[in-house]
This record gives sequence, C-alpha cells and structure tokens, in this order.
Amino acid sequence: MWLLHIGFDRCRRGAARAESGADGGAGEGGARRAYLPVWFTQPRAASDSPGRRYDGNEWGRPTVIAANTKVGPALNTLLHFDLDGSLDVIMSRVEIGQGIQTAIAQIVAEELDFPIDRIRVTAPDTALVAEGGYTAGSNSIQGLGEQMHAAAADARQLALLAAADRFGLSPDELTVAAGVISGAGGAGASYGELLNEELMQCSVSGIGTRKSPEQYSIIGRSVPRGDLAEGVTGARRFLHDLTHPGMLHGRVVRPPSYSARLVSAQTEGIAALPGVVEVVRRGSFLGVIAQREEQAVAAAEALRVVAKWHTDVPLVPQSELFTRLMDTPDEARLIMKGAPVEGEVPPIKIPLSATATLEATYTRPYQMHASLAPSAAMALVAEAAATGPRLTVWTHSQGVHPLRDALAQVLELPVDEIRVRHVEGAGCYGHNGADDAGLDASLLALATPGRPVLLKWSRQDEHAWEPYGSCALVQMQGSLDASGTIVDWNHDVYSHTHGGRPRHAEGSSGLLAAWHLDPPIPAPTPRLGGGSHGGIHRNAEPLYRFQRKRVVKHFVPDSPLRVSALRGLGAYANVFAIESFMDELALAAGADPVAFRLRHLPDDRRAREVIEVAARGAGWTAGVREGGAGEGTGQGIGFARYKNEKAYVAVVAEVEVDRNTGRISLRR
Repeated sequence: MWLLHIGFDRCRRGAARAESGADGGAGEGGARRAYLPVWFTQPRAASDSPGRRYDGNEWGRPTVIAANTKVGPALNTLLHFDLDGSLDVIMSRVEIGQGIQTAIAQIVAEELDFPIDRIRVTAPDTALVAEGGYTAGSNSIQGLGEQMHAAAADARQLALLAAADRFGLSPDELTVAAGVISGAGGAGASYGELLNEELMQCSVSGIGTRKSPEQYSIIGRSVPRGDLAEGVTGARRFLHDLTHPGMLHGRVVRPPSYSARLVSAQTEGIAALPGVVEVVRRGSFLGVIAQREEQAVAAAEALRVVAKWHTDVPLVPQSELFTRLMDTPDEARLIMKGAPVEGEVPPIKIPLSATATLEATYTRPYQMHASLAPSAAMALVAEAAATGPRLTVWTHSQGVHPLRDALAQVLELPVDEIRVRHVEGAGCYGHNGADDAGLDASLLALATPGRPVLLKWSRQDEHAWEPYGSCALVQMQGSLDASGTIVDWNHDVYSHTHGGRPRHAEGSSGLLAAWHLDPPIPAPTPRLGGGSHGGIHRNAEPLYRFQRKRVVKHFVPDSPLRVSALRGLGAYANVFAIESFMDELALAAGADPVAFRLRHLPDDRRAREVIEVAARGAGWTAGVREGGAGEGTGQGIGFARYKNEKAYVAVVAEVEVDRNTGRISLRR
C-alpha cells in the first residue's frame, strides 16, 4: 500500500484512470499489482516543526507530510508534458536579462531527470499562469525556483505511481532517465504518456521527494543560455520587433511638464499627413496612429508643434534638489531588526565613553533606468463579433497581472476581458515606462478595433517620463572610545518612495496616461513603507556590531520628479554611506580598514570569511589609509549583505587619483 498526503485528493481519480499498456499492466500470471494512493491526513509529530518533510520517503514506505502543508497552484498551470517527449514550463516571473528562464529549466530538468534541451520556457501570460506578482527584489529563484522544485518533484512522483500501476511493478523497481520512466523488464513510458489531464490538475503540495544537492547533475553546472545566441546574432524578436497582420504604428505626444494641460491641438492637418490612420485625443492625452513607423514619428513631431499647453509648476533646479529634500516635511521611523517601528524617534546622545565623534553626509542623485531601448507595447482590441479577450496587450512589464488589473481600472473593462502577455524588451531592474506604454498602446488600439497597434516611446520621452530611482541623503555620526572601537552609530536616511508600480487602486492610477485623461485619474498618494529591509531603509542597518546604534528612515512624500523602484531601492545609498563612514572611522582610529571591519564582526563567520577572502585575493596591503597622503594610488574595500539576509559580497578596488586634475582611474 502506498500512502500520500490529502493534498493529492484531486488526483485520486486521475491516478486510478492512468492508461495501462496493451496487456493491462499485468505481471507474471496476469495478476496486476496496483500501487495507488490511500488518502489520509498525517498528524505532525511533537518533535517536528510545521511544514517539515520527513526524509524517510522511500518507495514502498509511507510519505509523511505535516497536515498544514501549503497547497499551491495546479501542476498544469506550471508544466505541460507533450506526447512528443517535450515539456513546456510556464513562467510566472519575467526574463529581464537575469537568466531566470535557463535557471528554472535547470531546476525542472534536474528534479524530473528530463533533457534540458527538450524544455521550452513560456513567458508569463495572464491567460495561462496563476497570479505571479512582480519580478522584483531578487526573489525569482527563492520564490518561483522553490515552487518549480516542488512542482517537478510532485510530477515525478505522480508519474512513478502511474507507471507502477501501468506496468504492474512497484515504484522502487522503476528508473527515470531522459524523461522516460522504465521498469526492469524494458517497459517504459514518457511523462507525457503517463500524466494525463486529470493527474495534472493536482495542486502542488511539495509531497514529491526532491533530490539532495549531492544528487544534482544539472543544477550547479554551467548550462548554455538558450536565449543568448539569438540575442547576440539579432535573430531574436524582441517586443520592439513584433509584426502582426494588419499592424499599425503609434506614437504619443507628451506634455512639456508634469502639470501641463492641453489647451488646443489643430489635428485636421495632422490627419491628412501620409499614412496617418487616426489622431487620438482624450483630454490631455494625444497620440497618432499610422501605417508605417516613420509616418507615425513624423506625424507625432508635427502634432507636437501644433499642440498648445498650459503649465504653471516649474521643475526644481538641479542645484536645489537636496535642499528641497531636507526642507520638505518628512515622516520619521526608527528602524529595528530591519523594519520601521511606531513611536518617538530617540535623539542622538553621544556616550560618555566616546573620545572622538565624526560626522559625514552622503548623497545619491535621482537615477534613470535608461534602458538600451525605450519602452514599447502592442495592443489589439477585438472587433465586436470576435470571441476571446476584448483587449490583448504584449508588454515587457515586470508584472503582467498587476498591469492587467491597472488597465482594467483605467479602461473600465472587466479583468477577464483583458489578456496581458510578456515579450522581452530591453532589460530593466525596476520600474521604467513599460507599464505606461501598455496603457498608451491600449488607448490607441481602442480607435482601431481589429488592428493591433505597436507603440514605442521616443528616447526623449523615456528619459523625461519614466520613473526615476529616488534621490537620497544620508547623515552619519559615529563615536569611538579610547580603544578605537565604535561605541555609538547614528544613520539618518532621507528619501522619497521607492515603490510606485501600477496596481489596482480605487480613485488613483500609477499609469502615466491616466493622469492626462478627461477626467484625469490622479497618481496614488505616496505612503510610508513598512516591511523588512524595504524601500528607503533597505540595508540601512549595518551588519557590524556596535555597543549602540540608532537607524532612522525619513520618508519625504513630496518629490519634484516621478519616482519608483530602481535596482536595490535604498540599498546602495545606505551601503555606500555605511562603508564610506567605516573608512572614515578606521582612519580616525588609526586602524587598517579590513582589520577594523573584522573587529566589528566578531560573530558573523561568513561575513568575516568573505572579507578575508576578498582582501587576500586582491593582495591587500595592511596599514592605516592616510587619506590625502601618499602617491595618489591606493586600495579600498566595501562589504555588504543584500537585504541583510541574502548574499554576502566584498569588493576590493585599486584606484589612482591624478592630483593635478582630480581624475580618478580604476586600476583593477
């Protein structure tokens, strides 16, 4: 008897109905041995933590899963086995250049003992995949990877059960190789032959036995990226290169500033230009549609000339940005254990043991993503008599489901009438104009039902209108005692929101064009973010151990520029400030920068080893760094752990400063 967790309840009929071979799966003498699930809920032993999977999961013995094991999406929303021996892996995270498609294919191939060259990876599509959220925060392997490990292991276990039933063998008499499950007598079947539709409706529960790292033959090895060759040779089709029967081209004419409103636009002459199909005006949203791309570009430039705008809020001069940041009211929160806490922020108090106190201020300007290609999208509005979704959008957004929901709100369409499909564009870590382009294309496509519109931003509009990464200002203060040990640490970071991605929000929209409609849908009001190591306070808490530390985030809601997520959020401003200030304190203490860091990491073995290995590999020269003294060359070290919970990293740089010009050169 073979026991399985109750999480496989939906698969019961599927396993029992798995097709048998021509002989009905009979063994010797025609007697058929059935190894089918018996359904039960296993109580958790007192010594086991919630959700733990027992290691003693051998074939022919009970598989024990804690009763509170989480149940995930159906297997058929993640994996699709074909009878030709191939496999489609349906992604819920997008490829933005980080290689996630190859990594997920490796995971699936490993757990299934499946040829990786017979795996096809399908990009996120709201019509195919369950809710996937955003691809952000360096969480794809931690999140989706974990889910795909579980899904593949579950599918393998189900296939072994089905094969055992078909061939009249026990599961431990079966082997899996190259995607085929075989018995000792030579009988074999592929995953596609064994896992019927009903079995694949089973929810992912994590009951399948996963391989241990010692058993890996694919994970941990270098595997050629399947997408790289086509990208390098130009054979690959990015979103910007899409073609479709009857496709038109679109461009949008943006206002001259955030607050500008359209007064008038003489569009009659524009409509008469060669190739122009439609001039679209909805409030202050202006766009053109043409037969060919260069015609759309020409028409948009002509439309820009005749459009008259009213604006009364000038941009803040660049020289005043940080003054504005500090002068604007903020909300302050003390950071403890990586998260903001309610309550009064304590003042800075220099301890009596301090013999030296230093202060420093570090700044990070606003940063644009500046992707290699500007944002783009294609949209198709179905004709009235057509079946299927009313609106289909092809996008390089990092969240197809949130974009679908945001589009539904602005366009006042039911969510189930919108399909959003991911197609790769230029890489971007964070929130650029991809989502905005999706609404732009949709607004244009509404004017041409039955004909798709490929909409591209100009380079100028990309730089002017995409969300920037927030600027930041970090004020540091630290005190040393007589032994050169840090006894007090203060870190105050000022910044705007780092999260403005679009999602459904009543009464507001994060999509750019929504702000220019009539009536306009305003941008959401920025809110103070919480959570562990998020936004402004990401990596604000140092890993170093100090006698006393005070870390405060100052959220400034009013930003003169549109801001949102950019790689690392607040992490690199905070890490830059922490590591720069550690060097200042090391100099004041008369200590070598590496030794000084190690002194304040007494218990974190991995952190110490990372720093030591980096210094040793770089040929670090121990000694006090004398600041302005010396010949203009020197070494520096930086250390961090992303989000204080992920990978450790240490970097050594050897630089040269030209004392006449101030120019800095990286030597190695």
